[in-house]
Amino acid sequence: MPIDPCFADLLADPRNAVRPPPAAVPMDKVRRAAHGAMALPDAPDIARVNERSVRLPDRQITVRHYRPNDEEILPIILFAHGGGWVWGSLDTHDPLCRELADRTGAAVISVAYRLAPEHHYPAAPDDVWAVLSDILARPEAYGVDPGRIALAGDSAGGQIVAEIVARALEAGHRPRHLALFYPALDPACDTPSHAEFAEGAMLTHEGMRWFWDCYLGADRAIELRGLDDATAASFPPVTLQTAGCDVLRDEGQGFANRLRSLGVDIESRDHAGMLHGFLSLGVETPAIEASLALAAERLRASLSAS
Repeated sequence: MPIDPCFADLLADPRNAVRPPPAAVPMDKVRRAAHGAMALPDAPDIARVNERSVRLPDRQITVRHYRPNDEEILPIILFAHGGGWVWGSLDTHDPLCRELADRTGAAVISVAYRLAPEHHYPAAPDDVWAVLSDILARPEAYGVDPGRIALAGDSAGGQIVAEIVARALEAGHRPRHLALFYPALDPACDTPSHAEFAEGAMLTHEGMRWFWDCYLGADRAIELRGLDDATAASFPPVTLQTAGCDVLRDEGQGFANRLRSLGVDIESRDHAGMLHGFLSLGVETPAIEASLALAAERLRASLSAS
């Protein structure tokens, strides 16, 4: 599958290849370089955007709250950003959150979860779960309807919110929808797409293995929370989108196929020629509109259903 020519300039610069950084480079410098390389796309204006903190006994978690209109009570999308669990921030994914709020009419709450390798798994999903728990306990403080909650995440954030749906189901809460953009789901990194796009498609095989090592610990001693078939079969409607030229393509499509086989209402779409993270790379391609439109349509339908 050929890479879309819209990425020619990005791929021409070898600094844009995502691979493990030299061990001697401090992580804050790695993050600054990664964030500086992101060409953020334009995004719609939103009625209100503010930040607040969810305070816990041992820490506080910053969230950014987007409200697309002045209605007192809105449905809500809880969002976890990508960045390999190592980088990414409220700012890097601000345009995507604005798009989701504008297109769905829902409030979006984006979570600044703790990053690896300083904080291994399950710190990131624990933070997102703490925010969801606070929303469910105090919906009036957020101006949202606790019965109309969806979750969304891209890349590493996709793994986080998929786990949060499983936790919610086990706790007796069923979100309305799960929207995943090119999610990272399998630490084995051994699918055919990992071999096909190991080099030359920006996110490298070794780069993705490094992200997982940072998240789980270099010895991979930490195991991800499992997802048994009974829990997976109870998932709400899912929209899962992958990039055609991405090491993560096959694990995303494999997860979609598993949910489909269990009877989950899932729509999956692979965007031919796209690189990992294409929604946030500042390129112009019809795939961006197609991806956002599909996710927004399915999120709106789930959040508005009686």
